[in-house]
Amino acid sequence: MTTKYFLKPFSYIFHPIFISLYGAIVYFLFTDNTNNLAEVYLSCIQIFILTLLLPISFYLLLRALKKINSFTEATLEERRLPIFIQLVLLYLLLKFTVLETHFPELFKFFQAGFISAFLVFVSVIFRFKASLHMIGCTSLTVFVLMFTSYLEIAAINTVAFLILCMGFVASSRLYMKAHTPIELIAGIAIGGLPQILVWFYNI
Repeated sequence: MTTKYFLKPFSYIFHPIFISLYGAIVYFLFTDNTNNLAEVYLSCIQIFILTLLLPISFYLLLRALKKINSFTEATLEERRLPIFIQLVLLYLLLKFTVLETHFPELFKFFQAGFISAFLVFVSVIFRFKASLHMIGCTSLTVFVLMFTSYLEIAAINTVAFLILCMGFVASSRLYMKAHTPIELIAGIAIGGLPQILVWFYNI
């Protein structure tokens, strides 16, 4: 009973829909953007609308239309349309916001996120259910590690905390029988590798 109440919240706290906002918050907390406050506020509003507000609105609409039944345990069939919508919204975020010119490190985070979303969409077509929770949590962890290392920011405690959270999220998904170990490992790869690639190869 204690395990249930300890692990299940991690599936909600680190739900993929919140990861983009977490990444932006951590980025702006660790970087000195006091000279670009207008751009910071604008970017936060854009990120909030395109990665949280609109996806939740679409989720409620799809749920009302009985296309989705669960917030944390969508089936393969239920994943296709939400992931496609996510791809479109991430494309809009990358194409029509100030991230690339004013916050290039954060732009890389969403660029890698777009690649991860595309890989997930392909995996769904081939009927493989990679863990979206692990994709999100891993991408956040790797992003924080990459940008703090690049900007020479001391953030070892934050990175260690996020790695610990990855373990709890994985345990939560296994405990809830939402994924197999292979699906969790696939999620780690799909979430982490694009974050690494955009930094080292400037995709």
